[in-house]
Amino acid sequence: MPLEDLMVFHKLARSLTSSLELESILRAILEQMNRFITAELWALLMLDEPRQELYYALTGFGDGSPLKDLRVKVGEGLAGWVAEHGQTLILPEAQDDPAAKTMLQHHGFRFQSAVAIPIRGRRGTHGVLEIFNPDLSQNSDYTIAFLHILADYTAIAIENAQDVSRAQQLTITDDVTGLFNARHLYALLEREIAHYRSSARPFSLLFLDLDRFKQVNDVHGHLVGSELLGAFGRRLRATARASDLCFRYGGDEFVVLMPATTPPEAIAASMRLHSIMTESVFHMRNGLEISIGSSVGLASCPTDGDSVHAILGIADKRMYAVKSTGRGRVSE
Repeated sequence: MPLEDLMVFHKLARSLTSSLELESILRAILEQMNRFITAELWALLMLDEPRQELYYALTGFGDGSPLKDLRVKVGEGLAGWVAEHGQTLILPEAQDDPAAKTMLQHHGFRFQSAVAIPIRGRRGTHGVLEIFNPDLSQNSDYTIAFLHILADYTAIAIENAQDVSRAQQLTITDDVTGLFNARHLYALLEREIAHYRSSARPFSLLFLDLDRFKQVNDVHGHLVGSELLGAFGRRLRATARASDLCFRYGGDEFVVLMPATTPPEAIAASMRLHSIMTESVFHMRNGLEISIGSSVGLASCPTDGDSVHAILGIADKRMYAVKSTGRGRVSE
């Protein structure tokens, strides 16, 4: 192997150990690939596992890529076939794959030849590397072998980034409910306050406490109580708006952070959420069916203050005011 090719691997190894930021590593890998082989277009597709679709994470078009919003079903077209079978596909003439040809012609790009390589790691296929109109006139076997090694580096980078992401997620997630924990709440509250101070963007916060939750533990036991908390947390996340962030604050207390939400908007959203949660029936594994009420306090920035202490404190105070005057409603 020529010295210049060995230097490619040296540079990539340094990239893998010097950064855990996935996009920068992938860009470095594609840059080395581009130096090694001449082609009209490079594209790196990543696998969206839940949807079983590939999306264009990086392309030679840059951020303005016409492929940016395009998704490819696993099993369909050039990249979809490679993702499904986990095998490299080399098309000396792209017209041999009408689906692949049609896919790019739709976006104004025509090609005659293509190479698609699966990015496979210990945990399976993570994506596909596509190279269109590559120059394979000389040393094609060597070039393809080299690209396979670079694809392996890409898989290592992806799995390293996934491992770091999972570890970080564990530090900010409550293990009973799957919601964010209180520590992450404080960090995101600081972020929202910074947004307000820089752009006057308001936000609101809902503080929720389950009513008579202690009776569930006393009558049915703590295992049922924990199961109910988990079910309540999942339903809360599913019921809240897509832009809302849900937290387990501690015990049977929950918080919903509502970015870019004014007090009137927060009241409407909270009333809806409270109504749905109150009417929900939670089915326990032992056959029990449990419904549980809640008391809710609201606070907004800047109406009620512009600090973490003020917003949380006022929402908490209003929630306890509800609990001391009959429970089961929202206080603004």
